[in-house]
Amino acid sequence: MKTPYVSELVPEQLITGIFLVQNKEIRQKKTGEPYLSLMLADKTGELDAKMWDNVQEAMDTFERDSFLKVKGLVQLFQNRPQLTIHRLRAVEETEIDISDFLPASKRDRDEMYAELRAWITQMSNPHLKELIEKILANEAVALAYRTAPAAKSVHHGWIGGLIEHVLSLCKLARFTASHYPNVDFDLLLTGVILHDIGKIYELTYARALGYSNEGQLIGHITIGVRMMEDAARSIPGFPPLLRDLVTHMILSHHGALEYGSPKLPVFLEAQLLHLIDNMDSKMEAMRAHADKDRQANGVWTGWNAALARTVLKKQAYLAGPTEKEKTAPPPVNHKPAHPESAASPFAAKLQGALLGDSE
Repeated sequence: MKTPYVSELVPEQLITGIFLVQNKEIRQKKTGEPYLSLMLADKTGELDAKMWDNVQEAMDTFERDSFLKVKGLVQLFQNRPQLTIHRLRAVEETEIDISDFLPASKRDRDEMYAELRAWITQMSNPHLKELIEKILANEAVALAYRTAPAAKSVHHGWIGGLIEHVLSLCKLARFTASHYPNVDFDLLLTGVILHDIGKIYELTYARALGYSNEGQLIGHITIGVRMMEDAARSIPGFPPLLRDLVTHMILSHHGALEYGSPKLPVFLEAQLLHLIDNMDSKMEAMRAHADKDRQANGVWTGWNAALARTVLKKQAYLAGPTEKEKTAPPPVNHKPAHPESAASPFAAKLQGALLGDSE
């Protein structure tokens, strides 16, 4: 088993471990010399990393999505762990277990797929039931459906995340449809099962979570519409008006033009699909962000771009400040320790003048 995982790292720890390179940038120090800025990862999280010395010999030995064995020191920088790499080498995929690096659902994927089939079995509309059965009869599609993530990072970003998200929506659909008697549950359930099916081709997840060329060019909404309409055309006598309702639900499930939906929801089931999809994704995004936050101190997470906010770490808040936090002195402005953030002589003089220094 891999050790250490990102989630196990603590400040002032000297580590040797293997990580996946999620991002690689070659930057310049103020001296003109290069340094490496990396984002390393495993299934438990991400770690910012910098390599300041001996970069020329190392920077061309690996690429993004490579596996690296690194030795270095974990320190705090801006209240977040950062690894200063002393040495590194590329690692072949035969030396690692890919399951250590790709986050995965805690639930068994075959068990989740069986649960999904049970939801489909309960449907009473023969056309909609046959439509879903037709799509999932393709074994490659069925396997991808229970394997794909629901997103790269925003919500349910792990192997099996798509079907886990869909099953959560099935329960929300049952509850909300029973509250609103004019909602056609079979139509809503069809939208739940098919709204994100294009993600099985939009996202890649063999080594790291990312986007396929098809995903970048077309996106999961258009892919999903194609899959659904191809299946509907292959079913003799499938009602074209019903097909158009399902098409609209896939097209409008993001709920707003600025969020990628080419149409706004215009009937009850389409609107409800958008609302429960948005609720489930936002709840999971908030939970995951608070759970995986790498801020070393305090009860607030770092900024989450998808949620456009910081998130309160509720359990830490309710527990109150630690003894260390109670007795900690007020922060002071230390000289930056990183070459990339060191101020120029002119900037230092200007800052001194503005602060009233008497040098």
